[in-house]
Amino acid sequence: MAEPRRRGRPRAFHDRTAENTVQSLDRALTILAALAEAGGIGLSALAQRLDQAPATVYRALTTLEGHGMAELDPATQAWHVGPRAFLIGSAFLRRSSVVERARPVLRALMEATGETANLGIARGDEVLFLSQVETHASIRAFFPPGTVAPLHASGIGKALLAHFDEARLAAYLGRVRLERFTPATLADPAALRADLAATRARGYALDNEERTEGMRCVAAAVLDALGEPVAGLSVSGPAARLTGAVAERIGGTVAAAAARLSEGLGARPAAAG
Repeated sequence: MAEPRRRGRPRAFHDRTAENTVQSLDRALTILAALAEAGGIGLSALAQRLDQAPATVYRALTTLEGHGMAELDPATQAWHVGPRAFLIGSAFLRRSSVVERARPVLRALMEATGETANLGIARGDEVLFLSQVETHASIRAFFPPGTVAPLHASGIGKALLAHFDEARLAAYLGRVRLERFTPATLADPAALRADLAATRARGYALDNEERTEGMRCVAAAVLDALGEPVAGLSVSGPAARLTGAVAERIGGTVAAAAARLSEGLGARPAAAG
């Protein structure tokens, strides 16, 4: 007997090939992602970037505009992501209370350290930055919500990797090519493992210009009630201001902030040492 079909799914729901995709929707979502990346771009430049006909891109843009997902700046003739896209995207943040709970912690962390404070989560093999409280200093780090960075080349990423068990870490290292971004990037698995061991020993991770030259970061993992790493907190700033000595001094502050947020998510308080 054939397996009964679940309501709301076509008979070939299990078929994930291109035959089951909607080309126009796929194209529109690709254009929307390009708009988000560009932060404002003209029609011709967008069409050239996507290697699509301007007329095709324009039809998709006007459709997105009709739904508030894209908007045209009449003064510059540049297209931008629309407000409806933010409202829809914010539904992702509502899946967890971590962003809401993190805001006062981020604010306190920025005020205590004088540097920009960040919140990120693991998304696949990358860190997805969800929230930030910027420092008042004129030169600052900036990771707008939605920015992604490789796990191995970011403070939050390494803080999360340090909490992976051996099987999960081995699977990660076997799957991912550790891309080198600067001379300081830990692109060798053995070097990364040694750094993660040091991270576990001191309780916080250091990004010593490993993703961007001239920028440093201090980060710690946020744990849930099961002790699993669900997010990370960090402070980041120019290496000239966030020197190695300063990073070591504020490492405990960052770790304590992450522990407070972890307790707010149900994690057990760390045992007194």
